[in-house]
Amino acid sequence: MRWAIRPRALLAVLSTTLAMLAAEAVLAASEIRSVRLWRAPDNTRLVFDLSGPVQHSVFTLSAPERIVIDVDGAQLKTRLEQLATAKTPISSLRVAERAPGKLRIVLDMTAAVTPKSFSLAPNQQYGHRLVVDLFDQDEAAPQASTPPQPAASPASSPVSAAPARPLPDKPLVTAPPVASLPPKTSVAEPSPPARLPPVPSGKRDIVIAIDAGHGGEDPGALGPRGLREKDVVLAISRELQRQINSERGFRAELVRSGDYFIPLRKRTEIARKKGADLFVSIHADAAPRAAAFGASVFALSDGGATSETARWLADKENRSDLVGGVGSVSLDDKDRMLAGVLLDLSMTATLSSSLDVGHKVLSNMGRIAPLHKRRVEQAGFMVLKSPDIPSILVETGFISNPGESQKLSTKSHQQALAHSIHSGIRQFFHENPPPGSYIAWLRDQGKIKIGRREHVVAPGESLALIAQRYQVGLPALRSANRLGNDSLKAGQLLIIPAQALAVQP
Repeated sequence: MRWAIRPRALLAVLSTTLAMLAAEAVLAASEIRSVRLWRAPDNTRLVFDLSGPVQHSVFTLSAPERIVIDVDGAQLKTRLEQLATAKTPISSLRVAERAPGKLRIVLDMTAAVTPKSFSLAPNQQYGHRLVVDLFDQDEAAPQASTPPQPAASPASSPVSAAPARPLPDKPLVTAPPVASLPPKTSVAEPSPPARLPPVPSGKRDIVIAIDAGHGGEDPGALGPRGLREKDVVLAISRELQRQINSERGFRAELVRSGDYFIPLRKRTEIARKKGADLFVSIHADAAPRAAAFGASVFALSDGGATSETARWLADKENRSDLVGGVGSVSLDDKDRMLAGVLLDLSMTATLSSSLDVGHKVLSNMGRIAPLHKRRVEQAGFMVLKSPDIPSILVETGFISNPGESQKLSTKSHQQALAHSIHSGIRQFFHENPPPGSYIAWLRDQGKIKIGRREHVVAPGESLALIAQRYQVGLPALRSANRLGNDSLKAGQLLIIPAQALAVQP
C-alpha cells in the first residue's frame, strides 16, 4: 500500500524540522557572560567575556557617531546598563537580537573614534574574549596590524567603514547616557623633541621612565592567592616614582599610571617622548616551578639568552603583546623609528650603560631580598629594545612562590624594593651624569662624593674604549684590575680608578 504525502503536509514537516534545528543552534550558541571596560589615556577598551568563540564584525556610523558590533553565534547573559561609561567617549549602549543567535550591539559615542577588534583565546585568568579597542582620533591609531589568530578562535573580522545598516528600533537594554565628559588626556602629548642639545649652563633633571608591566586586560602572572602582577608592580612603580621625585635633580615619569594595557613597543615610545635618560620596567613574574625564588635584573640581548630562565621569561613577556591585538612581536614594519631597534645594541654605549645600571640595581636589591642570579642576565625582551635609552627590566621576585608572593603584597616590602632600585639608579647617575644636568653640575662642583666605581663589560667592548669613556689611562685601568693583558670577557666586572673623576671643562 502506497502512502501519498500531500505537499502542504510536507511543507509543515519541513518547517517544524527547520525550527527545531534553529532552536538547537541557539541553545548551542556561545554566551556573553560579562562585559568589562578599560580606559587608557588614548583609547577605550571594551572586552566581552564569552563561553566560546564567536564570529563578529565592527563598523562605524556617523551623524550621530556610533559603533556597531555584530556578533553571530552568541546570546547575551549579562546586563549592559551596569557598565560604567563615565570618562569614556561612550554615552550609551544598546543591544538587540537581529535573529536567533545574532546580536547587534550599538555604542552611542560623544566623539568619533577609530575602532579595532580581535578575538583572544583563553588564558590563566580569562576564557574566550572579544576585544574592541576605540582609539581617540587625536591620537595616532594603529594601522592595519594583523590581529592574533589563536587556533581555538575564529579569524577576527577586519574593521571597515561599512554602509549604513538598519539599527534596532527598540533595543532590549539601554545604558543611561553620560551627561558630560572631562577633557580627554593624551599620552603622546605634543612637545618638542625630547633630546635637545644641553645648554652649557643648564641644570636639567635626569628623567627616569618607570614602566609598570602588564595592566588592564593583561593581569600578568598570578600568585597562589590570586595576587595579580599588574597590581603589585604598579604599586612598586608609584612608590619608586615618589622616592625619585623627592630628590632634586631627578624626575620620574610613569609609563602606565593606571590599570590599562599598553603594547610593548608603545611603552618605549612613551619613554622617548618624555625625554627619558633611563627606562626601568618593573615586573614580578612566575615560573613553572613554585619553588623558584629571588629577584633578578635583565638587560637586552640581541643574541641568545644568558640562561634558560632568562629565555623563558623573555618569551613569556613578549607574548603579552597579543593582548594588544598584535599578531607577532616582529619589528619588521614600516615605522622608521622602530626600524632603529634592529641596530646591533651589543656594540653601543646604550647596552653598556644598561648593564652598568643593572649591576648597581641588582647589588642594592641583594641587600633586602634573595637574588635569583647574582649577575645581570640578558635576553631578547621586546620592551628593552630601544637603541637610544639605557633600559633594564627588574623582576622583583617570583609571584608564583607562596612566600615571595606574600612579601610582594606588603607595603613595607614594596617600599624596600623601590628604595633598592632607587639607590642603584642614583649611584649610576652620580657616576655618569648626562651633560647639562643638575647632577653633572654638582659633580663638576665637587659636591658629589663618589665611592668605588665599577663597570660591567658588555659584549664587544675593549679596554681602550672603557678607558676613554671614563677618562682614565690604560695603565691605571690595568693596574686597578690586575690585568696582565687587555683581553676582556662579557659580564666581567672592572674597577674604575679614582683618576676617572676628572672635572669636565
